Amino acid sequence: MEKGTIKNLIIDFGGVLIDLDRKRCVENFKRLGLTDVENVLDIYHQQDFFQKYEKGLITSAEFRDEIRSRIGKPVTDAQIDEAWNSFLVEIPAFKLDLLLELRRNYVVYLLSNTNELHWQWACRNAFPHKVFGVEDYFEHIYLSFEMKKAKPDADIFRQVLDETGILPEETLFIDDSEANCRTAETLGISTYTPMAHEDWGKIFG
Repeated sequence: MEKGTIKNLIIDFGGVLIDLDRKRCVENFKRLGLTDVENVLDIYHQQDFFQKYEKGLITSAEFRDEIRSRIGKPVTDAQIDEAWNSFLVEIPAFKLDLLLELRRNYVVYLLSNTNELHWQWACRNAFPHKVFGVEDYFEHIYLSFEMKKAKPDADIFRQVLDETGILPEETLFIDDSEANCRTAETLGISTYTPMAHEDWGKIFG
């Protein structure tokens, strides 16, 4: 990546901005009675009906009903939502400040594999900072459940490129999944794969 040629940033949400706690989420679902949750819940790419939910192929109500059917006993929407949202921890304040700083020099986009319940929780609880809300950090927000497609499929990257008109060679994609980054690279996009909890702002120093 030639730093001087980069004009656009496409940034992931889970693991890059917001800290995740898969273990806590798995334990909370097991307490509700969803015993096989470990097999379908992943940090990078969801499986089974979790994946359908992330791609917007089922609604939040259908997602909850699927969990209830697998548990086999009554659980409330609130119990399911609390267990599911326990996957999300927080966005450290320094990363929100970093996004605001980056917007001074780059066009910043968000591209996330996420779902309606997680996104609503994040907008209420994770993005509000000082006087800022989620709309202040990004030029545009691209979410898998709204786009009906997910990373690492190339189509989701092509849609972002087509709709924004940005050039791959002028774009840096920051994502904690190597598979997602490999797909972006096939389209000519530069990538950076941070570790969990990394202060990846150093790459702009």
